[in-house]
Amino acid sequence: MKTLLPTSTAGSLPKPVWLAQPETLWSPWKLQGEALIEGKQDALRLALADQQQAGIDIVSDGEQTRQHFVTTFIEHLDGVDFEKRETVRIRDRYDASVPTVVGAVARRKPVFVEDAKFLRQQTKQPIKWALPGPMTMIDTLYDAHYKSREKLAWEFARILNQEARELEAAGVDIIQFDEPAFNVFFDEVNDWGVATLERAIEGLTCETAVHICYGYGIKANTDWKKTLGSEWRQYEEAFPRLQKSSIGMVSLECHNSQVPMDLIELIRGKKVMVGAIDVASHAIETAEEVADTLRKALQFVDADKLYPCTNCGMAPLPRGVARGKLAALGAGADIVRKELAV
Repeated sequence: MKTLLPTSTAGSLPKPVWLAQPETLWSPWKLQGEALIEGKQDALRLALADQQQAGIDIVSDGEQTRQHFVTTFIEHLDGVDFEKRETVRIRDRYDASVPTVVGAVARRKPVFVEDAKFLRQQTKQPIKWALPGPMTMIDTLYDAHYKSREKLAWEFARILNQEARELEAAGVDIIQFDEPAFNVFFDEVNDWGVATLERAIEGLTCETAVHICYGYGIKANTDWKKTLGSEWRQYEEAFPRLQKSSIGMVSLECHNSQVPMDLIELIRGKKVMVGAIDVASHAIETAEEVADTLRKALQFVDADKLYPCTNCGMAPLPRGVARGKLAALGAGADIVRKELAV
């Protein structure tokens, strides 16, 4: 990237009211058939326009073509029965009814590649595409086949690598793997979690990233945060292993969190997507608040490796709030760019 402090979003943006229920995760589509395909593409164009208007440098699809950041990918795989459901504990935080792994998992055809090609046709800007990470995928299922979290994670890593290679060929510049589970299952992260992530990026020449956050601004996540005390040090468990990995970028939650900023020092040398927008609040940050978060981060990451970003996805927020937050992110980054140029 030639732009200093290039901005991006962590993932999702709110969907238009005519496509899905607003401010709702996993909302059913309101359209069907060809109308749904066209509606998704229209929504993608709107999400792109919102990012461009806000001055976002690295753009995405805003996840407009998927209902959920994990299960929409899993829906397209063999070996998972969505009719056979079990209740599991998601990231040790809340119970959810999830599909069951009933056989060998496999990817019969590309999942997001056509959507990525469509986005690539709409802009000459760098584009980022988010995929679920292996550990977060296994934490969203009941496994009645492999009966081993690690075995299933390696299988998903292989499948994700197939998808990632085709996304790169479709013109994606950064492939990001979402791994909120890295903030929970520390032993597994270090035993095999980061290794499966490296399997997922094997052979890629584009930029690669891992996004680790404290979750959407939903009650289960905000309640969990209240139990974490005055300092959130979960990143301390995974960052040393990630620093030694082949993952190029690490995306983390900073603004309005209790994450000690100096933990970024543990991934010195990596590119860092610093979350400067709080997605758990409807309050729209000022540009100066964003700039202040970035200034604090610059004590621990070189300017040429700092990528201002959102803490997490913004799917549950009102569209107007999300647009305001995007604008604040763009404006805040611009303030700091000008300071660095002096």
